[in-house]
Amino acid sequence: MTSTATPKINGKYIILCALAVFLTWILHEFSHWSAGELLGLHMTMSLNRTFQLHAETSSVSNAVIISIAGPLFTLCQAVIVFFIIKKTKNWFLYPFLLVCFYMRFFAALVSFRKLNDEAWVSKLLGIGAYTLPIIFSGILFLLVYNTSHTNRYSRRFNLSTLGFIILFSSLLIVADSVFKIRIL
Repeated sequence: MTSTATPKINGKYIILCALAVFLTWILHEFSHWSAGELLGLHMTMSLNRTFQLHAETSSVSNAVIISIAGPLFTLCQAVIVFFIIKKTKNWFLYPFLLVCFYMRFFAALVSFRKLNDEAWVSKLLGIGAYTLPIIFSGILFLLVYNTSHTNRYSRRFNLSTLGFIILFSSLLIVADSVFKIRIL
């Protein structure tokens, strides 16, 4: 689906936003899960969490690898989508970029209560808990800003897309909390 026309919010685009949230969250968690499994640990994964299945002992280095795998995948996703949009001007892919920024920025904010992913790794590395979250969020923001500015996406289009991403990610997080949907 390639489109260089003026971005329009319609039912198809809203469904695309939901798909972007779901796939990005699942692939992020799957990256944590895969890292743990590749390290020989028994992992489990839900819509919004990945953790060891049994109370096995794990080294700090394993925990770092598992923790950073999700954010690294999300960053890679954003870079790939950024270049595809840059080349094709396909605004239908924009939710797949914006959700990456929102996810990691939101995770950085949540880390003020409980360190997660980049913040935990950043603190463990002794560079301050918020160094990696700021770096990741900063890079992702620049990709989003550049894409939006270059393609002249309107403020309304950006805010609508962000609103749908917030809505669908909130539904996913609540569904995971309430129903504890285990995927792997």
